[in-house]
Amino acid sequence: MKADFTRWLPAIAKDSYRKTALSVAGVAALGGLALAPTAAAAPVTSGPHQGAVAAIDLATGKAATSARQDEQPVESGLTTGSATGKPPAGKPSRAQLIPHGIEGAQSRVPLDDAQLANARAIVDAAKKTGVGDRGAVIGIATSLQESKLYNLGHLGAYNDHDSQGLFQQRPSSGWGTPDQITDPEYAATAFFSALKNVGGWQDLPLTTAAQTVQVSAFPYAYAQWEEQAADIVQQLW
Repeated sequence: MKADFTRWLPAIAKDSYRKTALSVAGVAALGGLALAPTAAAAPVTSGPHQGAVAAIDLATGKAATSARQDEQPVESGLTTGSATGKPPAGKPSRAQLIPHGIEGAQSRVPLDDAQLANARAIVDAAKKTGVGDRGAVIGIATSLQESKLYNLGHLGAYNDHDSQGLFQQRPSSGWGTPDQITDPEYAATAFFSALKNVGGWQDLPLTTAAQTVQVSAFPYAYAQWEEQAADIVQQLW
């Protein structure tokens, strides 16, 4: 199923580690798209394009699992902590990663190598920009919502405006050039730079912090990824 999907969702590989961008003709980006690096709030407008939902479901194996119950999910190589509930040595604790508790039902997707590489790029950028492990959780959760941690290229005629990359940032809104925002390191650094301009972001619920940066049409969608994002950051930190 996944092999069939990749034939019509080709990768644009500028760099095998940092720039695996997916480009689709006839598939729009997921809802909740980044506008400009600003602290303004955005009204709820419209739902995500159904083609985009189907595409990402196929890419992550969700649709394949539903259609073929005998198919095993993609292994991510990530665990959820030790049997004692304590974090591995040198890793941040769950209390550090989720200081305010999770909000609402949580979602999860299996991760492939491309998604893990992009997650590592986000974690590395969090360290370099000084937002720490909590900032990394916000970044990973945001990308899980925006692109399922896939570095999406331009989606042709069905693209939602000009949103691209891990965070679905828009060149026309000042996030950078298409080449820049489809560079995971640049995109994550831009996201964290904007996050640092949000007053008291460390004390905000994840979905509020993410929404203030992203100005999404779906301001509460980020919360559902907090638990998986924390697991990813705990393992990659």
